[in-house]
Amino acid sequence: MKKIGIGYENYKEFIDQNLYYVDKTLLVRDVLEKGGKVTLITRPRRFGKTLGLSMLCTFFELEYDREGNRIDKRPYFKGKKIMETGETVLSNMGQYPVIKLSLKSANQPDFERAFMMLREEIIDECERHACLKNSAALDETERERFKGLLKGGIEWDRRGRNLQDRREREEALKEECGRYAGALKMLSTYLKKHHGKNVIILIDEYDVPLENAWTCGFYEEMIGFIRSFFESALKTNDALEFAVVTGCLRISRESIFTGLNNMTLVSVRSGLFSEAFGFTEDETMQMLGDYGMADKAGEVRKWYDGYLFGRDEIYNPWSVTKYVHEHLSMQDAFPEPYWANTSSNTIVRDLILRADDKARAELDILINGGTIEQRIHEDITYADVHESEENLWNFLFFTGYMKKVSERMDGEDIYVRMCIPNLEIRSIYRNQIRSWFDRIVQDADRADLYRAVTEKNTEKLAEILTALLKRSISTFDSAESFYHGYLLSMLTGMKDYAARSNREAGEGRPDITLYPENPTDPAYIFEIKTRKKFNEMQSGLREAFDQIGTKRYREGILEEGYAGVVSFGLCFCKKSCIAGLYDSVK
Repeated sequence: MKKIGIGYENYKEFIDQNLYYVDKTLLVRDVLEKGGKVTLITRPRRFGKTLGLSMLCTFFELEYDREGNRIDKRPYFKGKKIMETGETVLSNMGQYPVIKLSLKSANQPDFERAFMMLREEIIDECERHACLKNSAALDETERERFKGLLKGGIEWDRRGRNLQDRREREEALKEECGRYAGALKMLSTYLKKHHGKNVIILIDEYDVPLENAWTCGFYEEMIGFIRSFFESALKTNDALEFAVVTGCLRISRESIFTGLNNMTLVSVRSGLFSEAFGFTEDETMQMLGDYGMADKAGEVRKWYDGYLFGRDEIYNPWSVTKYVHEHLSMQDAFPEPYWANTSSNTIVRDLILRADDKARAELDILINGGTIEQRIHEDITYADVHESEENLWNFLFFTGYMKKVSERMDGEDIYVRMCIPNLEIRSIYRNQIRSWFDRIVQDADRADLYRAVTEKNTEKLAEILTALLKRSISTFDSAESFYHGYLLSMLTGMKDYAARSNREAGEGRPDITLYPENPTDPAYIFEIKTRKKFNEMQSGLREAFDQIGTKRYREGILEEGYAGVVSFGLCFCKKSCIAGLYDSVK
């Protein structure tokens, strides 16, 4: 039984260490036969993009060992699907110099630090091609320019970091950005001269610097650098054989890929490369079978299936892999939202925070298993995401939080009917909604509520609770536990009282009891019931009263020595509440 490679992203390690690998090597053929001069592939995070680029690098890269012998790449692909594609494809194995760069390290709090991390990535990639330092194919000026990149901008490190004047420091940083904006073009030009062959460029996580820059407030600075960086490497580069760029979201052509007419976009709506990222049904079932978990297929399908790339149904590979790994040591473990736990999910939170009545109604529909329809457009920037609710839904769709059910065209616009893909993603929405509503409850002014309790004003009590519920989202409305937690949160903090949940009294456990610090003050009991229909709420109230009496809650608290007890019955239905006093119906 092969080890499962949690956290591994280097293809060679999968082969060298005999890790379990779901064969995605046909991506090589697809890139050669269906890709463009520049192919931009967008997929949700943790769907195997980094491993995919590492596999491409392993296949295509022309490499030499320490003795100068050419490294044979065939052992890395023995038994893999790509070996069955024929000589037209296989003749490209180990034939090209490759530049491979990840931009994810730019997730930094300010532009200077983000740029410096990108610079280090560029320098590291130059170091990987250190043969250029003494290449006879380059002239002395070119070798010195290359060595200048390797030095990592030593002049900036010595001078720029110590500049105290803000304007001088900004100018120095701008100069340093200029040095490295054309670094990939320079590196690819020199590699072509050295090897006599065009260069393949692989860029991973291209949109991480932009998403982070938008969040942290330096979007314009970062987009300026990334635009120059991409234009020189991908647009005006005669040494380029082809490039593959991956990310979660397509950033509009006007802002990043200006004038890049040679780009092929492969988004989740595209039929291209649809099986290259994520696990298919067959691959998932094979993995479960290989580890003796075929009986878990239904559970895995409900939790981690549901993505639609082109016309192919796809499972979340990270979550399936984590599920199998965790269940090897504990077969009866519950499924968990593994993918949800790898990110802050701020985009879902932002949608919920900004939701108006229409958006809340749509969230209700989605979380209860329904669908909504939205106009889809792939030209978007991070600056646009919060401009409209439509943009937010687009972002959620293209980054894996929604799934296409169907689509139609109306005039020039495309509309997609979408739903939540699976239980894992639904848990993200539910948890964010619960957190959002908890914050509303915590921020609420409760003075009127406490007054209604002490004055035994049941009409006012119900009115206050209903008013807050109307700001909520209905997805939890059928669960008594939701109303229990909601009321407990509202009552916690009442001066001179301690709120207790399900504490034994009499012959049972009242839902909530407020115990006074002064035993001469009355205690307050709250028994909660729910109904699915408004015309049944009075029967819910009677059931609460019956339970208070039958279980002798009042008598139990009096036996503890408290001077008095006031007993409330409450019934909730959706976003409505009614309340009554048990003492008035005894």
